Amino acid sequence: MTFTKNTNILYISLLFLILNSCAKEKKKIELADSELPKNTLPKMKPLGKVEKKLTAEYINIKKNEIDSFYNKNWPNHSANGSFLVAQNGQIIYEKYEGYSNIRTKTLITKSTPIHIASVGKVLTATAILKLVNAKRITLDQKVNTILKEFPYPDITIETLLNHRSGMRNYAYFTDRDKTVWDRKKVLTNQDILTIMATKDIGLEFKPNTRFSYCNTNYAMLALVVEKITKLSFEKAMKQIIFEPLGMKNTYVFMYERDKDTAVTSYKANKVEIGIDYLDAVYGDKNIYSTPRDLLKFDRARNNNSFLTKELKALVYKPYSNERKGTKNYGLGIRMVNWETGQNFYFHNGWWHGNTSSYITLPKEGVTIIALSNKFTRKTYDVRKLARLFGDYPFRVKDE
Repeated sequence: MTFTKNTNILYISLLFLILNSCAKEKKKIELADSELPKNTLPKMKPLGKVEKKLTAEYINIKKNEIDSFYNKNWPNHSANGSFLVAQNGQIIYEKYEGYSNIRTKTLITKSTPIHIASVGKVLTATAILKLVNAKRITLDQKVNTILKEFPYPDITIETLLNHRSGMRNYAYFTDRDKTVWDRKKVLTNQDILTIMATKDIGLEFKPNTRFSYCNTNYAMLALVVEKITKLSFEKAMKQIIFEPLGMKNTYVFMYERDKDTAVTSYKANKVEIGIDYLDAVYGDKNIYSTPRDLLKFDRARNNNSFLTKELKALVYKPYSNERKGTKNYGLGIRMVNWETGQNFYFHNGWWHGNTSSYITLPKEGVTIIALSNKFTRKTYDVRKLARLFGDYPFRVKDE
């Protein structure tokens, strides 16, 4: 009896310790979660439609067609980058060729993060939309209610996202006048805001009257993310997008930390391109990623549990209709809208020697990614692959 009683007391004591430890651990997790922007982390659900599993025969046919295109576009293994085509989340074709560093002969692999240039705008826009989704900001909110220095009272979050703000490109107004900026000093996002607030940098046109693609819009959106989340852009992107989606090989380039270790950029003739005074600005660029990580992102972005159905519809809405034409821009996405009703959604990028192409075809469930760290316009030709999956009537001049 004494042995049984002592044993019971021991079991009760151990149970109390375990429960107490679990309660403390749960409290730690709750505290960590409370530091994040509320309701911004995606709770993924299945896609709205039932997706068919691709058959082996279908995959083999498409794989051969894509391989034929690949060898024609990059003959004799001339590619220097990474490439992926997937449908319904299933990878049909991927290829990794060339060097992340030619001098050291370091090969590009499926886990090599390459500078995605302006494709990063798609991710920056999505972070902003997650904050809209969480009711932390609104699309029609004036930017100067968030960034107090911001000198243009009529510019909204939406007109930054769709490039209808009328702001001037920071690369131009910091390049031509030493009284505005000394190019011997590295420029930051905050520097851009301060310059616009103090140096009488006027607008090119009245906000929301026409479209003009401008990197300044997305440099300001990065500051909005920081202001609302009270986190650095790097940490905010990790917590809102990268970590929840398992994008383990994606990061925001931080100038002082990464300038000597990031994947090298090259001209077409393999001459290395160094960094310059614009390389510390983020939001419009300066995200490094891989095709596999961008596939994860694309799958989430087209899921109604990541952004609401209504907000996702606004992403793919054409906003610039002053002139009749097929080309347009949504909220962080380029598009081609044909009169037939067919729509093609994509974003290209180019920074130093890095070129990138992100294509998302939600109707067909197709994702196409091409990244290169050695300058080539062939990266953009991957749009031709859309024809393999649907009626995408590209003309020669569109390609």
